[in-house]
Amino acid sequence: MGTEKMTAEELRLRLARDGFVRIPCVLSPNELETLRSACQRSADMARRGEWPYVRTLPKQFPPWNSDVSQGIWGVQHLLHPHLPDRDTFAASYFAPYIIDPVTALLECKPDDLVMELYNLLIRPERDFALRWHRDDIPPDISPDEEEARLKTPILHTQWNLSLYDDQSLIVVPASHLRARSEVERSADPFEDNLPGQLAVKMNAGDVVFYNNNILHRGVYTAKSERMTLHGSMGIGGADPARARNVLQHGIGDWVDQCDFSDLSHSAGQKGLSEMAEGFKRRLITIGRNDAGYSQSDD
Repeated sequence: MGTEKMTAEELRLRLARDGFVRIPCVLSPNELETLRSACQRSADMARRGEWPYVRTLPKQFPPWNSDVSQGIWGVQHLLHPHLPDRDTFAASYFAPYIIDPVTALLECKPDDLVMELYNLLIRPERDFALRWHRDDIPPDISPDEEEARLKTPILHTQWNLSLYDDQSLIVVPASHLRARSEVERSADPFEDNLPGQLAVKMNAGDVVFYNNNILHRGVYTAKSERMTLHGSMGIGGADPARARNVLQHGIGDWVDQCDFSDLSHSAGQKGLSEMAEGFKRRLITIGRNDAGYSQSDD
């Protein structure tokens, strides 16, 4: 739906220029309700402590433990074979409204892509915010090193698919093209009014693709419902930094247990199982490595 309104060239241009691009209304009403129901069941299960893979308050970065006593702000590993609604999430992860823009943005074919992360970001039990950061570039490096890291070719993309209206993602547009300014370097990590910052406004059913090294943060309120599917895909042969960014979440511990052989039937989409199995095989080639962590809460 939404991908028909923007050409592949326009998608690439906006992502390259701004560091993010929003595609409106990619979900039908039925798809939206199906995903909301699956997310509600998964979130309830996680809040009861019945799913060990969660993002716990107040910790921002992995590793997280399974203690939900202070609340959670995310549910990890939606493609895990033991999650009851795994097939619903897999049908979304491999859906045309994701695959088509990913292949357009990365200028590749589905057979080039590797299965990465699929998680759920939810309403926290209390207001919560992430500090300003770039996903795989630490804050304590020099401007020259930061500039060099930002010039590394992009071999992946990630997205937020909102099931309710959402403006939790705060970015500094075009900041993926440059090192931080002196103001940005010296600002409080939780500064609410960084020069040029923008809240990315999403309506239910919109998807935003963004460069994960844009300067960004998340600001989450306990007063508004939030169910946003947060995923990523990459091209096979990505560098060690990308492998670390993916594997730090623990996906390598269970990916070889995934079985997508019935996905074509359950999703009603021919060829989906074969495509998903290919994504999985390409991840398994890197999924057993101990790659460390990209960021720290310390």
